[in-house]
Amino acid sequence: MTARGITVLGATGSVGASTLDLLTRNPDLWRVEALTAHRDAAGLAQAARAVGAKLAVVADASAYDALKEALFGTGIEAAAGAQAVCEAARRPAEIVVAAIVGAAGLPPTLAAVERGATIAIANKETLVCAGELVRAAAVRSGAKLLPVDSEHNAIFQVFDHARPERVTRIIVTASGGPFRRATTAEMHGVTPAQACAHPVWSMGAKISVDSATLMNKGLELIEAHHLFPVTPDQLEVIVHPQSVVHSFVEYIDGSMLAQLGMPDMRTPIAYCLAWPERMESPSARLDLAAVAKLEFEAPDHDRFPALGLAMAALRTGGSAPAVLNAANEVAVAAFLAGEIGFLDIAAIVADTLAEVAAAPVASLDEVVAIDGVARRVAATTAARVRTRS
Repeated sequence: MTARGITVLGATGSVGASTLDLLTRNPDLWRVEALTAHRDAAGLAQAARAVGAKLAVVADASAYDALKEALFGTGIEAAAGAQAVCEAARRPAEIVVAAIVGAAGLPPTLAAVERGATIAIANKETLVCAGELVRAAAVRSGAKLLPVDSEHNAIFQVFDHARPERVTRIIVTASGGPFRRATTAEMHGVTPAQACAHPVWSMGAKISVDSATLMNKGLELIEAHHLFPVTPDQLEVIVHPQSVVHSFVEYIDGSMLAQLGMPDMRTPIAYCLAWPERMESPSARLDLAAVAKLEFEAPDHDRFPALGLAMAALRTGGSAPAVLNAANEVAVAAFLAGEIGFLDIAAIVADTLAEVAAAPVASLDEVVAIDGVARRVAATTAARVRTRS
């Protein structure tokens, strides 16, 4: 591989850190154009120095002075603000790793898509909120969307892109999270620390809570619908606690193909960075004899209603997935702040979906507007829950 330009949006998060680990192990392969973070100026400056980035951007303008001071004398340009993050995405890098958590990642990811970059997309909310817009923009610009999520990356590796009509089902695997065996009564008093203690993966707080509620699997089904030419009826979830099989693709002849590997995000990230080639990664190698057994079970929709809410939003279409995502972000933030209970998360999402009518979405401005409405409704519902508590 010859050296290629790369920008990492969300460089201080878990996916960003894994990406930077791969870049520092192969410095001759990359020219780092830009790194961005939300407000971690110290972490961003350290990362920018380590990989020799040309530009470092914090989305939170209040962190600009700290970033500029941390980069003094390095020659690395510093910038701040949401617009600066979008400008970083527009800079001339062949690959953009989109790893900003939440709906905040949509504008810069769309900016990178519109200029025709190859997007290693780890921000599932971008496709959940505006999948049709992103796909249309990619068609116009020639951008390539490469999924970083381990499940979608697995599907991408075994999907027959030339003959999609041969595919009958996509089955997305789920670890089941930390409460796979917990009763509803036991989940009533769950704390944020317990919800963030994922049994397999090391992730940020928001994504860990989504895994605990199974909302992450619902979001992944919506994302899969936009990444691959399949209908909602062709999408399923199966619980697989070992997290060794990262998803299945079933074909018309009954064959089922899967990608296996250790639960390490550096494997799918490396696949995206090197695509269409492959590159070495430091991920541990899978020892099937040591794993000994692979278990699978159907998800329990009664104990984990978030999954059903996501599927319903997918079938409704239009703005419904954006409403789902916005309400979930508000509810998860309230839970992490200790303001509502674990079971209140799905309830707030359900109430918000019922109150905010779904409508067609034709532009980014419309997505932003419906996102704002859904957040206000969800916040009001969360406040009522706090009052009752």
